[in-house]
Amino acid sequence: MFEIIREEPYEFVPPIESPLWCWLVRTFRLQSYMREVYRVESFDYRGVDRLKASIAEGRGIILAANHSRLADPMALGFLSGEAGTELFAMASWHLFREKWWQTFLMRRMGAFSVYREGNDRQAVNQAIDILTENKRPLVIFPEGAVSRHCDRLMEFMEGPGFIARQASKRREKVGKPPVVIHPVAIRYSYDGDVDKAVAPDLEAIEKSFSWQPQLHLKTHQRIRKIGEALLTLKEVEYLGAAVEGDPHQRALDLIATTLRRIEEKWGVKNGDKDLGYANVVARVKKIRSVVLPDLIAKKVAPEEREDRWRDLAACYYLQQIAHYPRGYITGDKDLPERVLETVERMDEDYRDRVNYHGPLGCTLSVGEAIEVSPERDRTAETDPAMALAAVRVQDMLDGLVAERRAKLFGE
Repeated sequence: MFEIIREEPYEFVPPIESPLWCWLVRTFRLQSYMREVYRVESFDYRGVDRLKASIAEGRGIILAANHSRLADPMALGFLSGEAGTELFAMASWHLFREKWWQTFLMRRMGAFSVYREGNDRQAVNQAIDILTENKRPLVIFPEGAVSRHCDRLMEFMEGPGFIARQASKRREKVGKPPVVIHPVAIRYSYDGDVDKAVAPDLEAIEKSFSWQPQLHLKTHQRIRKIGEALLTLKEVEYLGAAVEGDPHQRALDLIATTLRRIEEKWGVKNGDKDLGYANVVARVKKIRSVVLPDLIAKKVAPEEREDRWRDLAACYYLQQIAHYPRGYITGDKDLPERVLETVERMDEDYRDRVNYHGPLGCTLSVGEAIEVSPERDRTAETDPAMALAAVRVQDMLDGLVAERRAKLFGE
């Protein structure tokens, strides 16, 4: 979905506090919208009392959640109803540039924009003000993008930790307790016939390759075969030829080689870092910060504009390739929701469309509060609060996975 990058000047979009609109949407539209668009039909809430306790203490609150589906912000809207509070939320600016009614509702539901392609001081200041005043909890997705796999957490960005510390400093000056971060695990489950559900999608992709439908293969084998074909297409596009070897290593090599080429082309010094997902995101962001400004300012000729967009498109797809975790599907007692996620992801990357499957159940689990000191521990390599939040979210997801395996396979 390449529309996340826009060739126009950024303008900060602030939230509008409207309890009435929050109530109206949650009461009369949210449930049917989740069912019709995202196929999510049931919810299970855990640890809500922990959030209620922090609200009662007058804390500034960050809800730091994993982000595997576009449905996640709406799912947190149901959680807010259970906790008896409304929410504020950081949302990517491109979402405010799509449909007028979407912008109208997002703002009144408490969303405000953040610019992915640069340092957005207005968004940061807005977040700090919200936490200082503690009117509502603030939702931030620290992975920085939709992962499209709900059981494997991507690295957390450090930005939310910085925001929390700055707000804790302000609160300390007026005698308020520090900000807390509540880790939130969001996980979806599917109890239908997953092989039957994804068969039409797999067949459509296979036919687009001029293949005969690979009905002689099991579902996980078809997924692997299609995945290797999609990887080969990108190798031919970016490297000029297909490569042999382990698909996961081929993907890492494709990302490394292509990013390095683009960085060298645009004079971006960032090519020696490892390829953990957070570093891929950071490297892509740095490239965009160099390539986009002249596009936005209309300072490039048509041929150069086309060249820049080719590189931006490559960066986008390299980031998407980094979303495929090794061993997520093996064919040995695969969880059905993992199969759905993988097929939906491949369909989106290849055909630029999303076909959601359902019905899905959604579990939202709120973890213990993590108090954020006004001062950062400078001896730590990463932000301690965000590192702990990531560990706790992954632990909660692992616990939910264990429950699913016990239910489905008796493990």
